[in-house]
Amino acid sequence: MTGDLDERVQFGIEGLDAMLGGGLLHRSICAIVGTYGTGKTTFALQFVYEGLARGEKAIFISLDERAEMIHDDIRRKGWDLDGYLGTSLYVVKLDPTDFTVAINQIRDELPRLIRNVGATRVVIDPISLFEGIFTDDAKRRQELYRFVEMMRDESCTLLLTSETLQNNPYASKYSLVEYMVDTVILLRYIRPSDLSEVHPAAEVVKMRGSNHSREIKPYEILKDRVQVYSEANVF
Repeated sequence: MTGDLDERVQFGIEGLDAMLGGGLLHRSICAIVGTYGTGKTTFALQFVYEGLARGEKAIFISLDERAEMIHDDIRRKGWDLDGYLGTSLYVVKLDPTDFTVAINQIRDELPRLIRNVGATRVVIDPISLFEGIFTDDAKRRQELYRFVEMMRDESCTLLLTSETLQNNPYASKYSLVEYMVDTVILLRYIRPSDLSEVHPAAEVVKMRGSNHSREIKPYEILKDRVQVYSEANVF
């Protein structure tokens, strides 16, 4: 990758890349925010696998599921894993309940790992578990800001996933990450007025430095891919 300001990093989800004006900006930071069941991890895995297919290297850091479960998720989609694991793809499980270890690994060891691997795509799933380590709001904001600023020095495009607030499907769990990243993709359920069926929908809420779609578009999680219908409407 050249690192040009206008260079695009594609998700490999055709409809979503169209909504993003061709993809994420190179070396930008994106957050996918959504309630449970909206497919945040699946979007993140497709982002990683698209990079692998393009000859890039990727790191997937899970704060929730074991590495073996992530491997199984990839294999169930019919994607080749054995050709990449340990050479182009590195899946790391961190324990957010161990405060000192989690902080040191994310703050100190992650930049070293990115450089040693040569990773151009990095995922943290979900960042809200890292935020939850801190019980003080001011400390949480300070540490998340430090982390985001640290990652801006790395030659990679960073994707974070975050749960939503329990009673607000439009905001991340701690209402912080969307203010600190460059791009926010919101995944949510839309229920028509007749209550007949729930439709998952994606929206690019924010994207610094680029034009983007402001429409809300339906999507579907298929066995082997995510499909965003950029030409369709949710109603």
